[in-house]
Amino acid sequence: MSAEAAWREGARDEAPRILLVEDSETQALQLRRMLEAEGFAVTRAATAEAALDGLNGPLPALVIADYHLPGMNGDELVRRIRLNVRARALPVLMLTDAGSGDGGADLERQGLESGADAYAPKSAGRELILARLRALLRRGAENGETMADSPGAGFRRARLLLVDDGPTHRLWLSALLAGDGDSVEAVDSAGAEAAACREGEGWDGVLINLAGLGPEGLALCRRLDALRIAAAERAGDADAAFRIVALEGARASPVAAFEAGADDVLPAEAVGEAIRLRVRALVRRKLLGEENRRIEAALRERLREVERARAEAASAEARAALADALERANAELGAANHALRDTQGKLVQAAKMASLGELVAGIAHEINNPLAFILAHQGTVTRLLDGLAPRVAGDEEAAKAVGKAVQRAESMAVGLRRIQELVSNLRRFSRMEEGGAQEVDVPEAISTVLALLTHKLSDRIVVEQDFQAPRILRCSPALLNQVVMNIVGNAADAIQGPGQIRVATRLDGGDYVIEVSDSGPGVPEEIRARIFEPFFTTKPVGSGTGLGLSIAYTVVQAHHGSIAVDDAPGGGARFTVRVPAEERA
Repeated sequence: MSAEAAWREGARDEAPRILLVEDSETQALQLRRMLEAEGFAVTRAATAEAALDGLNGPLPALVIADYHLPGMNGDELVRRIRLNVRARALPVLMLTDAGSGDGGADLERQGLESGADAYAPKSAGRELILARLRALLRRGAENGETMADSPGAGFRRARLLLVDDGPTHRLWLSALLAGDGDSVEAVDSAGAEAAACREGEGWDGVLINLAGLGPEGLALCRRLDALRIAAAERAGDADAAFRIVALEGARASPVAAFEAGADDVLPAEAVGEAIRLRVRALVRRKLLGEENRRIEAALRERLREVERARAEAASAEARAALADALERANAELGAANHALRDTQGKLVQAAKMASLGELVAGIAHEINNPLAFILAHQGTVTRLLDGLAPRVAGDEEAAKAVGKAVQRAESMAVGLRRIQELVSNLRRFSRMEEGGAQEVDVPEAISTVLALLTHKLSDRIVVEQDFQAPRILRCSPALLNQVVMNIVGNAADAIQGPGQIRVATRLDGGDYVIEVSDSGPGVPEEIRARIFEPFFTTKPVGSGTGLGLSIAYTVVQAHHGSIAVDDAPGGGARFTVRVPAEERA
């Protein structure tokens, strides 16, 4: 596909809309057929005024305007388009019936000076006109964003007030001014002031024929000047007032007319074309000022929107920063609460252990006194029975009774020794609660802990002990009393039915290592990072506080050591405690 064919295909898909301003029905039909055959959508306006009204709606992609139009010519139409902020970027192609002679060159100059983008005679041929049109469309597509959405930026006809006491001359001037497509109201001098200050009317220009008003013409001009000044003050915009054009009279020299407030003065005998040009120039200047004020207002509004957007962005940033600060504060508060709960749990556990130590020491002391008394008398009874047995050897019944009593005494001795051993263990346990580092016999301490956990271990769990590290470790007794007791107790709870627990010690470099492994279900990978958190437990409600391993972790940390959990070689869980192995004093 050629570039030309591709362009035509794209034109048909997008259907660019062209506004054709042509008063001739025949030529309009020919141009419409040519453009529609090339894939354009065409809207036609017969006059410049109708074209301006049409431009108040959706803007076309391009305007094709005939130079010679009834009323407002094509060059004035282009000037009006270029004055409007909304449509000033529209590409305009101007056509004329003139050939390539001097008249055609003059029309081309006038058309281009008015603001047209290109000029072509209608006799130039179809291909040249289409080539210029496509070039303009390419350039128009590069113009970028316009202010098409600027409020109040539409086209409007100029509103003119004509003041003349001569009916015939007034009618002639009214037709002359209306020929440019403007809205004209003609009044005599008696109704001039009422019309000028009529509510809701915004005049763009006032033409006063002083020649037909007599000696009161200059006074009327002064009053109209005062009315527009007052109206401008009320509006707060001096440039918004209408312009005054005066036709001088016999008693109204140009200087006097200017002093009376006129913005421009023409001789009374001025031809119609001169009057049209002067009025059009003043009105165009007023419309241009109005357009500039509209642009400035639109720019101010956009600046306000930018400032609002910046303020909203700053506010959003401040809110985000505040939210971040609040989140950090909440996180710090949560951490503080967590630490507080941790500390409270540790204090509770410490208080429990301290109370337990005192209770154990008291119970051991209370049991030990009667136990010593019973043991002493049990020995006496045993000796007496041993001495009595030979004396009753001849009496079968008595010998049988003494023998039974000896057996019962020996059984009592076994039970009392077990009680004595338990009291000894309790006393050793209570001494482990003493604070501060001291030399601890590790195997003895672990054996004491295991003895106190007999009720959990019973006969279903076999405990294997493998102590390869030195017996003596300088540490806090709580390292074994609480850490080993909590780990072994949790292992016993985890094992359902028969099982095995292995407690081992070894040296690893400069670390004293205590390992406790079991044959239970093990600790799932997903909760290993949480088992040392305070109050975290997998046991049923009422079966555990979730503080045991947290206290164990804290005790190990206090020894500058570490505690970790992984899988035991034979299944189950393995807890590894490492603390620095200090030299004995």
